[in-house]
Amino acid sequence: MPQETIAILMFSTMMLMLFTGQRVFGAIGFVGVVAAILLWGVGGSDIGFSAAMKLMKWYPLLTLPMFIFMGYVLSESGIANDLYRMFHVWMGPVRGGLAIGTILLMVLVSAMNGLSVAGMAIGATIALPELLRRGYDKRMVTGVVQAGSSLGILVPPSVVLVLYAMIARQPVGQLWLAGVIPGLMMATMFILYVLIRAYFQPDLAPAISAEERAEITRAEKLRLLRAGILPLLIFAVMMVPFVNGWTSLVESSAVGALTAFLAAVVKGGMTRQVLETSVRNTLGISCMFMWIILAAMGFGAVFDGLGAVSAIESLFTEQMHLSPWTILILMQLSFIVMGTFLDDTAMLVIVAPLYVPLVGALGFDLIWYGVLYTITTQIAYMTPPFGYNLFLMRAMAPPEITLRDIYSSILPFVGVMILALVVIMAFPQIALWLPEYIYRK
Repeated sequence: MPQETIAILMFSTMMLMLFTGQRVFGAIGFVGVVAAILLWGVGGSDIGFSAAMKLMKWYPLLTLPMFIFMGYVLSESGIANDLYRMFHVWMGPVRGGLAIGTILLMVLVSAMNGLSVAGMAIGATIALPELLRRGYDKRMVTGVVQAGSSLGILVPPSVVLVLYAMIARQPVGQLWLAGVIPGLMMATMFILYVLIRAYFQPDLAPAISAEERAEITRAEKLRLLRAGILPLLIFAVMMVPFVNGWTSLVESSAVGALTAFLAAVVKGGMTRQVLETSVRNTLGISCMFMWIILAAMGFGAVFDGLGAVSAIESLFTEQMHLSPWTILILMQLSFIVMGTFLDDTAMLVIVAPLYVPLVGALGFDLIWYGVLYTITTQIAYMTPPFGYNLFLMRAMAPPEITLRDIYSSILPFVGVMILALVVIMAFPQIALWLPEYIYRK
């Protein structure tokens, strides 16, 4: 049977299993192992065991539970509430200031947790009710929360980029550094959009009143500023030694987790319930990611053995005469389609065995492509009608925000994200300059 036919059968079987409601890691792992046994006999069953041993020996994987634990400690201990209160006091006098503060909150939450769903949860429960109460347009602020949460898998320490690093066999540290400038650039573009919209339509994003500003004392402002600086200090204590080469990535993640724990203790927010919740959630998410990585590695090993990537590359470039950039754009469009029914992790592990080697064979940088992947998947599941984030937002939003409001709210921000994606594709050094500079240094 031709290699292309086997590849198509594997992908179609896997997609069929996903449509029937099977877990992502179960569908991918099952198809990979069964295909290996059918192709190579009993010896093919060793592929699963080999993938497990390779996973257990991957030292940087230790960063995964460390960063997840750090994020949950900071969010569960109430530090995120102090952050939003700080932005409310300091940014409130500006037209659209609370919406800008929400975007900045999302950037800091991303630096704490690395998961977009964490930013969505904090934005929907803390920021959204306050913005609505103060007269902000419900469609604008719903879009702000969704767009801001998209930074969670781009700004380091991104958990999804750890998964990409394992599958693409790329350094986690370089991928995180590659996400810094694009992530901050997107946040800046969101803020500019809010400022411009608030300037021309001030009723959509009013500033807090002069009476309320007068009630806030200087002492209160300084107290909140100190509370807001705390997560930045934790991030600095964690990342500065790593960037300067004093600690490894794993050591820096341990420093971050320990510093976050001590900060919560000193602040008085580290209760038994907070610790238990943080540990349970860390264990659950870490195990989920490990199972997915294991399944993806087994599936990818079958593809390597088949030589399917070389066959598909030949099909695109030699038989269909497509240029490398055309193939890359088609890949990105396929993420948009898959994002209607899959999350970012599932999208990656399903297509990574094919896409990642193909991108490398076409001559593109895999670090740069990791950034493109994260942005594209966020666009994908914020795009109507079936975007993953849209329904997640509907579940968390207050009753007065309808699904139609959520659909309408996200369209301008999707446009901003597409513009950011095009800029990064046109100028790869936006993503590559920082990792090249740091690692050269």
